[in-house]
Amino acid sequence: MLNQTSTIKFIHALEHFVLSLIVIATIYAIGEEIYLVIVNSTVTVGDLLLLFIYLEVLAMVRIFFESGKVPVRMPLYIGIVALARYLILDMKNMDDWRIMVVSLSGLIIAITVLVIRIGQLKFPYPKNTSVKE
Repeated sequence: MLNQTSTIKFIHALEHFVLSLIVIATIYAIGEEIYLVIVNSTVTVGDLLLLFIYLEVLAMVRIFFESGKVPVRMPLYIGIVALARYLILDMKNMDDWRIMVVSLSGLIIAITVLVIRIGQLKFPYPKNTSVKE
């Protein structure tokens, strides 16, 4: 039977393994997108936003490796950019209601980021919140 310390070490190793897989997959996706841009010899706003999403994923993994925590705002930023990309690429094929719903979704996520940020400034975590390993 595993004790608590070895279980925690196993979970940390598993986290690092999965994060490494995420980095490898993201780098592959970046390379694939750059290849498509070169082959098509054109860069669209959709391409740039997709690369920005990949960059945010890498930043999120970096922050996790450095601090052991994933800021809640990072996935929200990715969601906002993904919604913007969706609007930009498919706006011609959307009806007015879908455009409104997607736009409202982005606004709700942006307000959520604002509320989280205000909460972090008004009610910061104590400085000594280290987890024993």
